[in-house]
Amino acid sequence: MNLSPGQLLHAKLNSETGRLHWRELERHFARGAVVKVAPGMDLVAVAVRFARDDTAAIAAWLQAGQVGRASTEDAVTWQGRQSTFWAVVVAPWVLVQEITAPEPA
Repeated sequence: MNLSPGQLLHAKLNSETGRLHWRELERHFARGAVVKVAPGMDLVAVAVRFARDDTAAIAAWLQAGQVGRASTEDAVTWQGRQSTFWAVVVAPWVLVQEITAPEPA
């Protein structure tokens, strides 16, 4: 089976995702490298666009508030909750999605 370059990149980034706790992410936040990805978005698909420097897609997501640099308010919230994240590195960025507990039924 031959994979296209896009499929290979997607597979590579998918294999590099992992869970991080706030205490592990905090130092990356301090250097301004954390990009939060909105819930419901495909973290790996966003990472592929970052890796390919797809400025049009990234600009649209920034405009829509679907991706953006983590703010001080985010950090305060995450610290208070001791949040956990799905994360993937696309140097120099660390793209994250907070893992939230399901709402009680």
